[in-house]
Amino acid sequence: MVVVVAGGGPPRPEAVLAVPLGARVIAADRGLEHARALGLDVTLAVGDFDSASPHAVAAAQAAGTGIERHPVDKDATDLELALDAALALAPAQILVLGGDEGRLDHLLSMLLVLGLPRYAEAQIDARIGRARVHVIRGERVLEGVAGQLISLFALHGQADVRTQGLSYALAGETLEPGSSLGVSNTFATEVARIVVERGVVLAVRPGPEGGRTKWL
Repeated sequence: MVVVVAGGGPPRPEAVLAVPLGARVIAADRGLEHARALGLDVTLAVGDFDSASPHAVAAAQAAGTGIERHPVDKDATDLELALDAALALAPAQILVLGGDEGRLDHLLSMLLVLGLPRYAEAQIDARIGRARVHVIRGERVLEGVAGQLISLFALHGQADVRTQGLSYALAGETLEPGSSLGVSNTFATEVARIVVERGVVLAVRPGPEGGRTKWL
């Protein structure tokens, strides 16, 4: 696994529990400071470094972290550059850690970027604030708690979806980008199976709501 720590708002402290021992960590710009706050050793920091402090960058470089600088005027976000660097390591899985604070356009961009076709070679999951996010191509089995919220969104085109273990089953329905058909479903059992026969789906588990359900 490769872990990518995004810039923007900081990840929640408990996000570090999802990072396995020995995972390589790539930070996107200010994600360098977030990673250090979580106690993670950063292998590579990528970006234009317009938000990470010069002191943090210098300290990381002195500690052996690779620094990959890009111009401020560029055609990709720092997160995209970090994901590109992660994919170059040929991991089976990429885990993105990020916060849900800050600019709405940055948050929307983050979610859309996760499902880009060029990252299809790796299984991509994310912890964004209290939410868990899963990019699903083909089939995924997700573990949860009965009653736990989950929403399914088609990304970058139509998606044909079948589900098992959710309260409102999809039986080969086509999700349109922007459709609310997959919003606010729930786990009916502790295991849900989601099969995407065409396209790509973003599964979002927003976290506990009103104390009703336990969050894993």
